[in-house]
Amino acid sequence: IWQPFPYELKLSFRGTVQHGLPLEIGDTVLNHFFFIYLHIHLKNAHIKNKGQFEMVVPTEDSVITEMTSTLRDWGAMWKQLFVKNEGDLFHRLWHVMNEILDLRRQVLVGHLTHDRMRDVKQHITARLDWGNEQLGLDLVPRREFSMVDPDEISITELYRLMENRQRKKETPTPVSTHHLFVHLKSLMSSNLGEELEVFFFIYDSRENKPLSERFFVKLSKNGLPKFPEKTERQCTLFVDLGSGDLRKDVYIVVHIIRIGRMGAGEKKNTCNVQYRRPFGCAVVSIADLLTADSKDDHLLKVYACNTESDWSQIHDNIIKKVNSRYNLSGSNTGLAVALQLLHGDIEQLRREYMVLFTRGVSITKKLGFSDVIMPGENYFGFKIYIFFCSYTHPVKSLGSGYQSKFLKFQRKSCILLLRTFKWLLIYSVCVCSPAKDKGEKKLFGFSFVPLMQEDGRTLPDGTHELIVHKVQLSKYLPGNSQTMKGTKESLWITSFLCSTKLTQNGDMLDLLKWRAHPERINDSLSKLKEIDGSEIVKFLQDTLDTLFGILDESSKRYALKVFDCLVHIINLLQDSKFQHFKPVMDTYIESHFAGALSYRDLIKVLKWYVDRIIEADRQEHIQQVLKATEYIFKYIIQSRRLFALATGGQNEEEFRCCMHELFMSIRFFLSQENKGSRPITQTQAVFLQSFPAVYGELLKLFTLREVATFIRETLGSLPTASQADCPLEAVRLHCIAKTVESQLYTNPESRCILLPVVLRLLQAHMQEQRDLVMCAHILTCMMSLLKKDDTEPAASEEVDLIVQSVLSVLLRTILEIANRPQPAGPTLRPQVQDVTGEFVSCLLALLRHMKDRHYQQLLQSFTSKDELRDFLLHIFTVFRILIRPEMFPKDWTVMRLVTNNIIITTVLYLSDALRKDFLNDKFDYKVWDSYFCLSVIFINQPCLQLETFSASKRKKILEKYGDMRVMMGCEIFSMWQNLGEHKLNFIPAMIGPFLEVTLVPQPDLRNVMIPIFHDMMDWEQRRSGNFKQVEAKLIDKLDSLMSEGKGDETYRELFNSILLKKIERETWRESGISLIATVTRLMERLLDYRDCMKLGEVDGKKIGCTVSLLNFYKTELNKEEMYIRYIHKLYDLHLKAQNYTEASYTLLLYDELLEWSERPLREFLSYPMQSEWQRKEYLHLTIIQNFDRGKCWENGILLCRELADQYESYYDYRNLSKMRMMEASFYDKIMDQQRLEPEFFRVGFYGKKFPFFLRNKEFVCRGHDYERLEAFQQRMLNEFPHAIAMQHANQPDQTIYQAEAQYLQIYAVTPIPDSQDVLQRDGVPDNIKSFYKVNHIWRYRYDRPFHKGTKDKENEFKSLWVERTTLTLVQSLPGISRWFEVERKELVEVSPLENAIEVIENKNMQLRTLITQCQTGQMQNINPLTMCLNGVIDAAVNGGLARYQEAFFVKDYIMNHPEDGDKIGRLRELMFEQAQILEFGLTVHEKFVPQDMRPLHKKLVDQFHLMKSSLGIQEFPAYVQASPIHFTNGSPRVGRNSAPNIMSPEGGARVVSRRSPLTYPAVNRYSSSSLSSQASNEVSNITGQSESSDEVFNMQPSPSTSSLSSNHSASPNVTSSAPSSARGSPQLSDKRKHSRENCLSPRERPCSGYVDEFMMYLLFIYICKFLTQKKLHSVALRIPIFKTFLQFISPN
Repeated sequence: IWQPFPYELKLSFRGTVQHGLPLEIGDTVLNHFFFIYLHIHLKNAHIKNKGQFEMVVPTEDSVITEMTSTLRDWGAMWKQLFVKNEGDLFHRLWHVMNEILDLRRQVLVGHLTHDRMRDVKQHITARLDWGNEQLGLDLVPRREFSMVDPDEISITELYRLMENRQRKKETPTPVSTHHLFVHLKSLMSSNLGEELEVFFFIYDSRENKPLSERFFVKLSKNGLPKFPEKTERQCTLFVDLGSGDLRKDVYIVVHIIRIGRMGAGEKKNTCNVQYRRPFGCAVVSIADLLTADSKDDHLLKVYACNTESDWSQIHDNIIKKVNSRYNLSGSNTGLAVALQLLHGDIEQLRREYMVLFTRGVSITKKLGFSDVIMPGENYFGFKIYIFFCSYTHPVKSLGSGYQSKFLKFQRKSCILLLRTFKWLLIYSVCVCSPAKDKGEKKLFGFSFVPLMQEDGRTLPDGTHELIVHKVQLSKYLPGNSQTMKGTKESLWITSFLCSTKLTQNGDMLDLLKWRAHPERINDSLSKLKEIDGSEIVKFLQDTLDTLFGILDESSKRYALKVFDCLVHIINLLQDSKFQHFKPVMDTYIESHFAGALSYRDLIKVLKWYVDRIIEADRQEHIQQVLKATEYIFKYIIQSRRLFALATGGQNEEEFRCCMHELFMSIRFFLSQENKGSRPITQTQAVFLQSFPAVYGELLKLFTLREVATFIRETLGSLPTASQADCPLEAVRLHCIAKTVESQLYTNPESRCILLPVVLRLLQAHMQEQRDLVMCAHILTCMMSLLKKDDTEPAASEEVDLIVQSVLSVLLRTILEIANRPQPAGPTLRPQVQDVTGEFVSCLLALLRHMKDRHYQQLLQSFTSKDELRDFLLHIFTVFRILIRPEMFPKDWTVMRLVTNNIIITTVLYLSDALRKDFLNDKFDYKVWDSYFCLSVIFINQPCLQLETFSASKRKKILEKYGDMRVMMGCEIFSMWQNLGEHKLNFIPAMIGPFLEVTLVPQPDLRNVMIPIFHDMMDWEQRRSGNFKQVEAKLIDKLDSLMSEGKGDETYRELFNSILLKKIERETWRESGISLIATVTRLMERLLDYRDCMKLGEVDGKKIGCTVSLLNFYKTELNKEEMYIRYIHKLYDLHLKAQNYTEASYTLLLYDELLEWSERPLREFLSYPMQSEWQRKEYLHLTIIQNFDRGKCWENGILLCRELADQYESYYDYRNLSKMRMMEASFYDKIMDQQRLEPEFFRVGFYGKKFPFFLRNKEFVCRGHDYERLEAFQQRMLNEFPHAIAMQHANQPDQTIYQAEAQYLQIYAVTPIPDSQDVLQRDGVPDNIKSFYKVNHIWRYRYDRPFHKGTKDKENEFKSLWVERTTLTLVQSLPGISRWFEVERKELVEVSPLENAIEVIENKNMQLRTLITQCQTGQMQNINPLTMCLNGVIDAAVNGGLARYQEAFFVKDYIMNHPEDGDKIGRLRELMFEQAQILEFGLTVHEKFVPQDMRPLHKKLVDQFHLMKSSLGIQEFPAYVQASPIHFTNGSPRVGRNSAPNIMSPEGGARVVSRRSPLTYPAVNRYSSSSLSSQASNEVSNITGQSESSDEVFNMQPSPSTSSLSSNHSASPNVTSSAPSSARGSPQLSDKRKHSRENCLSPRERPCSGYVDEFMMYLLFIYICKFLTQKKLHSVALRIPIFKTFLQFISPN
């Protein structure tokens, strides 16, 4: 319900109601519907392009519209700056946005003045441009602060706007006018006490003269400004400094005068006279200010003046470093001054530095005329400087206390207005110091000089000596009777005149007063050329009046000389110093010129000069005349107008006849060529330079067509066969440019007359590639006059004419420029870029104006098919050049979009020519190929990838142009369908380009283009019976394109679905499905690879994905080159992750592809061109080095041997020696260095969110050093942060497999070594065995305990089974990855009896190892053996082994499990064997046990006897004594003649020398995946830690404490479903079982009761075997036998 609210709210509307239209604040809605006006704000707007792509444009100020849209775009990007932690730009942009909002408010209010509004808009656009540049947004073309619509202006004008803004952004416009701001802060000195006067001026040390007026500041006794509140008196602006003044030898000079006592050390003056005495001087070079920070104050050193006679030269001496005679006023003395150089026009500075000018800063002008004299500037100054004064006697001779000073003028400039003063009078006054004359001033003398001479000239510039006239001291009378001339006293002054009204030149005065002296006219006219130009421009109007007055009165006598004088004055104004006086002359012609009859004489003399050009030997004077053609014609035309106005148009025909004759003479002169020694070419060039300026004057008296005819005939009369280096060619082209820029060419009526001659000259220059800069300028001006929507026939004909004349040559010119080699330096590049851009804009403008009729006429104008072919090839190539990224600057998106719109329109027109003239029998592959290449490049250019733009920018482009990629894609498909059987010419060449097009993320484009691949497959099938080429090309291009970031999962699905649907009815459907499936699988892997490579650090996903892709290229695609490339990518990843062993295995893949041959190999990747032998040698050395770094020396030894064999075969003994030494060093490292055994983990990746190469697969991973289960699991969760860790080891169900999530199942597994011969061989050191325990492992085991049947609470081992899972990998670890996929799983159940056998076997092996290490001295600390013996003996004594007896040696078990007879015997044998090992171990322990552990040893011996008695062992049975006990690590060997007694503790191991059984397994290159990680583990101190009593193999007396109980079984895998312990999940080793036949005779049977039961069991087994062998299967026969057996064993 709408209810009124007291405040205005502006909120977005989400449109969640029925028929609701969602709207954001600021959205524009075309009001076709009914709105409640209370809810909306109505804005006036107009609609563009009504229809599907209509645009609603508000009628508000375009600057406001731009601000609104720009601030919206900035808002989103501004937040991203905060996210990216770009704080500096974030805050700066925030301030700029607020500033723009404030300015927007001011504009919306509308209360600003016109000038203020202009300044605000300029400020807004500057801020908008700054923000766009900082954020990388597009450059906005503007005209008068408003955005321009590219459709509303010419493309040449659009390019010019963009180029001007780009240049303004890159290179600021150099300024020629500079100003110096000076602000005096204070004088810091310790010996002040008097007021000071400070004078600043600019001084040129090269010319030894001041350049500026003096600026004066008064300081108080404290050195501070005397009037601090009036800051305008403390600062000044030295104006109008030229660029030549900013040099090292131009200085700011500061003179400081103190006001007070005569001498610095004198007492207070008794007569209270304040004397002006020198204090000091300071200088600073202006060049130093160019590099200094303008915001810093400068402290200028002040040098004190010691000798007053040097005061006038003190600054010169300081500058010349002759300052030894001057002292610094003090160490702390300095003048604090703020100095700042300002650049630009003074009016511009007033706007930029408003505060500076509003406080009334004083202006200090430059002396004399400025570099540029402006009309209206009036100078009336006469500057006098008192330079030096000489007296006959010292001042002291005048009497006690008498001193002199110059009244007002001492060392000060005197500026006199000579309209008032005729004389300069200088007085010298003496001041009396006695009390009676206190304060009385008396005249000493005076000097004078006349300033104006009798003939009207002023005092000449320079130094003048003035005589001092003395006056008696007693009296002062104004008459001459009291004065006398001094013979020795004199005064020197320097005068300088700077006036626009006075002159020192007598010749100028003679000319101006020609009526007074008519006889001097001839001389005055002759001397005019010798007069200084500044004198002439000062009296310009008077001089011109004089000349035309003479011409009117004495035309026959002085016409030629007056004409020459007029030419001299006109050419004088061409000088840059006086060029600003041209408007003065224009004003004179329009308003003051009165020579109505002068045109006749001017035409006559001008024609006379033109006619004698050909005959003249010297052309210099004639060239001066032709330079003045513009103003001569101005005088002629104005004179004729005045005459016609006065006479009513009389003599019109005569005037026209004279003008025609004049132009006939000009045309004849222009048509001449150089003959002999008369080079008239230069004269022709001079005329052509000034000729375009005549057009406007001619139009005042002639019609447009007449003037156009004059110009056409004049320009057409020029000789055509000119040399390329002739200066006339460039000038003629410049004349054409001026013609095109003139008002005459702008008018369509005259343009049609001038256009042919302009195009003819332009075409000639462009064909010869001459003066291309000027050609581009002319063409730009021509194209800017064409209107887009001009439907006039004349405009269409003009386009036809331009197309016929310059289109082809324009295309060739662009090609020539684009194909030129670019210069090494950056200096010429901007010019080349400008020319190319202008030609391109002209071409685009011409193509945009071409309609269907123009294209038809163009195509019909070609006389042969070859001409049309060349044209199409040229224009397609040019279009490809225009699409290049470097064609326009990066931020010129507007220009690029306009270009693309014109290109696609032109291509649509020209495609008809391809279908009509180059198809079927006239098929031309090159033209079609060029067309397709252009189309592909067009679609893939970055500026059309709308997905990368912001939403607002994308919306604007779609509204204005639509998606041009789809339009071009449809055109490609249409043209492809027209090819027919010629499609085979583009297979497989166009597969890659078309594939690149389909990878563009535009659904419509993909739907259009993907079916082309089906067409290619079909035609290739028809030609070859297969489509191997299509498949090969697709695969090759997919890798490179997807690695560039193209393609996505949507494309993979779309590619698969579209092509599968297309081939449903094809006869080759099966092979097609196979190809599609292969390509789709490749896309899966490439997409995974690309996604993984985006991650920062090297992790398992990157390596695993690379392995998956590498194997795919080898096994499924057989692409050896791609396979090798990914080998090296994987190698680099391993090196980066420090997986050196895996890196070696990876590089070995490439090594195995090579042979030891001399076949030359090309340069590939980082390998140079070399032989196959050299490359394989390099690979071997690299692999050996990495095996060494990875401590995998056994593998390195094999490669050393192989390489040594090669060196030996080539007799390269030097390298052979090195290789043998390296091999020997590896042996030493194996024996001496410690290697940690890594843990292995089984990892399951379940769920659809994992990449394809991991999804629902299991892997075994080789952990890093010291890495245990917890650390590994945490690392995996870090690599997959969205994964969920499963807390059980059970196989997951289908729900987990199909879940849209990630599940990780991780537990530890135990390796099952294949090298059992090494591990079980006696005498092999542990350092060697440790390698084979964890290397070259294919199979891994995991045990899960469970209870089958009823669980016995007294002895749970009776029902404790183990579920054993054996995992077989696709490749052994380690390999090319740290993890490989599980290829096969085997699941078996281990019975409780088998589990017990394994537990005792493992414990026996551990005991043997520790005993051997202790015997051979490998164990430095006996604690591990002590702990192990204690754990086994203590568990056995307390009932550990007894539990096995109770479980498996009882009658019930034997009767129920007759098949376990051998296993029970094996268990019994292992128990006795363990007792034997323990006895031997105690003997060894006794030998090495330290004294402090003797009580423990004694306890162990006692417990061992209890253990034997508990087992019923009095002595070891014969079969135990006869059976060998294998000590694996160097323990005594049974079966060798030289072996010592096995039970002798003194019998050490005998080391037998034999070759190490090193084997190098073949590397499987077809592994599925890999995973790398970093080591983070702990390792036990071998010498410091020992087994505790609850170690995994210990035997405890009861289920609650026994290691064989449900909680502490022989293997943790038996006790817990969750992996734990030091290995995470320690497993029972699957050792080779040593099955032994029990051959005991009855007399060898042990005497214990337990042994009797055991023998009964064996008898029962024998009976069963006997019945089976005799095939007595009948129950009737078996029952009596079993009854007899039962009665035998149990009579009861």
